[in-house]
Amino acid sequence: MKIKTLTQDDYDIIIDLWKRAGLSYRPNGRDSRNEVCRQIKESNVLFIGVFENNVLIGVVVGSDDGRKGWINRLAVEPRHRRKGVAQFLINAVENALRKRGRKIICTLIEDWNENSLKLFEKCNYVLHRDIFYLSKRENEGV
Repeated sequence: MKIKTLTQDDYDIIIDLWKRAGLSYRPNGRDSRNEVCRQIKESNVLFIGVFENNVLIGVVVGSDDGRKGWINRLAVEPRHRRKGVAQFLINAVENALRKRGRKIICTLIEDWNENSLKLFEKCNYVLHRDIFYLSKRENEGV
């Protein structure tokens, strides 16, 4: 496996992997080419990919809000799951965020996604049942 920081040129393979991995995809909102490329250019966002034989098999988005690091959009090619790819990506993004001085790294997982919950608990993340997630969205596409 080879790790690489992804660029705007990788947009199509990122989206293709997200689709194959079953992540929700909002082409007219946060996942549009313009929006993802804007995020890739920002200094507080990291798009990290894992390649096998020059094919993207896993991707993760890390972000830094100045206080905490965040792990988002972790996706692994279905046939490469349960082979350590996701843990490899988590370690890579954690290391990158720690280099930026982040001592707290967080992720949000939807309640139905038991596999992700188990994975992050295996990676020593602590589930906080006393926190509620609230959001205010400009529209449903974002």
